[in-house]
Parts: sequence; structure tokens; C-alpha cells
Amino acid sequence: MQDKWWENTVVYQIYPKSFQDTDGDGIGDLKGIIQRLNYIQSLGVNMIWLNPIFVSPQVDNGYDVANYYAIDDHFGTMADMEKLIDEAHKRGIKIMLDFVLNHTSDQHPWFQEALKGPENIYRDYYIWQDPLEQRSVPNNWGSFFGGSVWEKEPKGSSFYFHLFAKEMPDLNWENPEVRLAMADCAEFWLNKGIDALRLDAFIHVEKENGFPDVGTASKDEIVLAENYYANLPKVIDYMKEFSQRIRKNHPDVFLVGEAASASLELAKKYTDPADEVCDSVITFRYFPEIEESKDERLPLSLQHGKLDLEKFKQTMSEWQKGLAAIGGPVLYWNNHDMARAVSRFGDVEDYRDKSSKMLATLMYLQKGIPFLLNGEEIGMKNLEIKNIDQFSLPGADIFYQQALDLGYPKEFALEQLNARSKDVSRGVMQWDDSNYAGFSTHRPWSGVNHEEKYNVMDQESDANSILHYYRAVLRLKQKTVFIEGDFRLLETNLETYCYERIWKSSKAIVCCNMSENKQTITLEDLTAQPYTVALTNDGNILQENQLNLSPYGAVVLLMDL
Repeated sequence: MQDKWWENTVVYQIYPKSFQDTDGDGIGDLKGIIQRLNYIQSLGVNMIWLNPIFVSPQVDNGYDVANYYAIDDHFGTMADMEKLIDEAHKRGIKIMLDFVLNHTSDQHPWFQEALKGPENIYRDYYIWQDPLEQRSVPNNWGSFFGGSVWEKEPKGSSFYFHLFAKEMPDLNWENPEVRLAMADCAEFWLNKGIDALRLDAFIHVEKENGFPDVGTASKDEIVLAENYYANLPKVIDYMKEFSQRIRKNHPDVFLVGEAASASLELAKKYTDPADEVCDSVITFRYFPEIEESKDERLPLSLQHGKLDLEKFKQTMSEWQKGLAAIGGPVLYWNNHDMARAVSRFGDVEDYRDKSSKMLATLMYLQKGIPFLLNGEEIGMKNLEIKNIDQFSLPGADIFYQQALDLGYPKEFALEQLNARSKDVSRGVMQWDDSNYAGFSTHRPWSGVNHEEKYNVMDQESDANSILHYYRAVLRLKQKTVFIEGDFRLLETNLETYCYERIWKSSKAIVCCNMSENKQTITLEDLTAQPYTVALTNDGNILQENQLNLSPYGAVVLLMDL
């Protein structure tokens, strides 16, 4: 393993379809990203993560790949991609590609060949089961996108396995040819100059042998079966082989694994330097919610719930300590699969600016690698979706109908989906306050929030804007104390989140108010040591050892020990 050059990385996630359109078709493209590289550089980020840009039927917004070796026409050409790599590198910006390991599109040539029958050489690239008597599908495992994981092939009698949409058949990682082929795809892009890969859904590449039914459900009941297709033992073996293969020629590649359901102990295994599986992983376990306010008759995951602050503090502290030896965890509030940060965790109505600034301060000055979602740095809120037909989220239509059947008004159902759907994070980047927010001259594919103030142009000219504050946070992040320093969560009241970072003779104290109520914190160290206020949002007062935090207040103090 090479030196961890990525420990001081700040990642800016770009959802290409929604970032910048240059050809007037309402869909973002690679030329648009190139056009905005100076802006990206100005933020203080040094890596961009692109959601999938490969050839795809777009059943799942590019995560259904039909050709790993070509750029989808919607986004441009290979020449555009090569120019993006070159221009980004000129600015000191590295590039991470989203690499889909678990499945392909059903339009991929491998699957099209596999459909020709059991004798085809590509048949074993995918997972098949024969039909069983008196059963409509081979077992009772449920897909993440609803329904069974099994789909009958169009012409034969066998079933193929798909953990996501039926148009996204799972690859058979038991087949060594599949493992070699996927490493070859990755190496192609690394040879082009790509610096990092996000390994999408890698925790699912092994399935339980024999495909046993979930015993807690009837054979006729289709249920999620994560114990049988997530985080199984051979995942590490397969990923270790993949990693070692591509590191032979690219020893300094940065590998980030999407490990949505991974516990801290699993994250430690996946990032153990001895195995070289991943350098870091992204878990979805940071944000426990208060479930009591939700209706148990409806899917809990599609209902808005308040963040459980006590459990959140405990969780973040555990991940900080548990992964300290590898540089800390991935630090994020939102991504393309989640609602936007200020809408979910802040206060859009009364304290949008202050809560946006507080969230950045709290999360990104901890130990670990910041992952920002494009638009977060200007306080972009959720895209407002007014019609159930406009949601692509699997299960949204079912939730909507269930809510209506229980007597809820449609406004309630839409409000819940607008708070939780991944669709609401994919609104186009707000560059200015023109009709289509400076994104395009054409109606955007996903809709757009038309807002004064919450766009790049307006915030560039306002020294007190969220944008300028984010830049200040990311400048602080480059200080050694915030990269290397030890983390210690301070004991304060429920609604405040305060921590220390200590590195040799440097110390930082970060205090954040996660509520709309004023809070007072006593900081004993302040009377004994000189300090500087490195960063603060509005309305906070520091007197001797008393810190009075305004609603959603945030303060960063630096001192020498």
C-alpha cells in the first residue's frame, strides 16, 4: 500500500445529468463539467466523483451499464472524457468514477449472449435457477426495487437473478472470468488517467449457496433477504483479488466501497490495510431516526423522521474512533440516494443559511474524508415534486396508494416522499436565478428549483453567503489538526454537538447547535489558554468560558497547547 495521499482529499460529488448542460437538450454533459472546473477548484475540493457516465438505457440513471468502455451519448464522447481528465488534473483535481460491480444492464452484450441459452459461453456470467414445481419463482427473496429477485428469461424456462431492477441482472462473481473481466474494465479507465473508483454495491457480489428461503416468511411471501445477499464472507476474497489485480499497475488508486448496510466492524474489515480491499467505505448508518412518530402501517423508510440526536452522537463517535487508524470515515450529509442536507437535517424555512453553515462545520471538520453533493455548498434544498407519477423511487407509488387507503390526504403522502425520496436530491445545479437556473436553455430532465439567493451567482457576490462559508470550512480542513488530529466528542446537552481535535501542540474545539433554540456551553479550557475564533456563523457570543450559541450556531476555536 502506498502513502495515503487521499487523507487530505475533499470529494465533490457531481450528478452529471443535473450539473451543467451545454448542448441544450436539458441533460447535463461532460463539457458542462469542464466549463465549471474553475468554480469547482475555487471551492477547495481536490477530487470529483462522477455518477455513472457509461453507455446505459438509463433504467436506473446509469447504474445499469450496457458498455463499460464507452461514454453515453447523453454525456458526450470519449474525447470529452479525456479532456475532462486532462483539464481537471491541470487544476490539481483528481477524478473518481462510479464503477458498478454487482450487475450490468440486460442490454449489455454479455447478457444478450447469455440469453441465447445454457450452452453459450456467457451464460455463466450471470446467476440462473431452474423453475420449481408448484412455485412461481425459485425462492422467496425480495429485490431492493420490489418484487422477487428472480425474473424468467424471455424465451427459455430458467430464471435469472436481479437484486435491483429486472433490467439489471446480477453478475456471477463465482466465475473467475467475470472477476477478470471487471478488473479489465477498471484498468481501462485507470490507464486513461482516472485516480479513484467508487465500488457500487460491492457488498452484494456473493449470494448464499443453494438460495435457501428466508425461514421467517412463508414460501409465497417475497421478503428482503439481506443475510443471504449482503456482506457474505467471499465479498472480501473477491474484492481483495480485484484490488490486488488493478493495483499491480496502479498502486496508488483510491478505492471507496459503497457499503450501505455495513456495520462498523464490517467497515474495519473492508478497510483493513492488510487486505487492501478498500481504502474507505460509505455506510448509510450515520443517521438514526426517531421512529415513534411514524405510522407502522406504512414503510418506515419512506416516512420523514427526526434525527435521533443522542444515537447520532454515539454513532459518529464510534465511527470516528473505530476508523481513526485508516484516516477516519467518509464524512457526508447527503448524496444522490438521499434527500438534501438542509432539507433533511437543517431548517429550510427560518434558518436555511445558518443551518447549512452549521451542518458543514459539524461534519467536515471531524476526522475523515468530506464528500459534498453538488449544490450543497449553496444551500440547495430538495426538489419539490408535485405529482406521484414524477417519482422514480421504487415503491413510491405503492406507498402513495397505501397512505390514501389508510385515509391520509394525498398532500401527506407527497410530503413524505418529498422528504425521503432520492429523486428530490437530483434537481439541477442552481447557477443563477434565470428560468432554468443557468443549467440549460431547455427544460431540465429533472425539474428545477427557481430561487433568488440560493444560486452560485448571487452567493459569489455576498461575502456572508453559504458558498463563502463552505470555502472557509474547507480551507480549515486542510490544517493538519483537522486531518491528523485525534477526535474526542465533548459531553454537552442533547441539542449541541461539540468535539475536540488535537494534533501535537495544536488543538481545535468545534461547537454546533443542532436546534432552533439558543444554547449555552461551558468550555473550561478557554480561561487558561489563548485562542482564536477561526470560524463562526451569525449571532454567537463567547464570554470568558461561556459560549452562547444562537439557533443553528457554529463556532470553531483554535489554540496552541
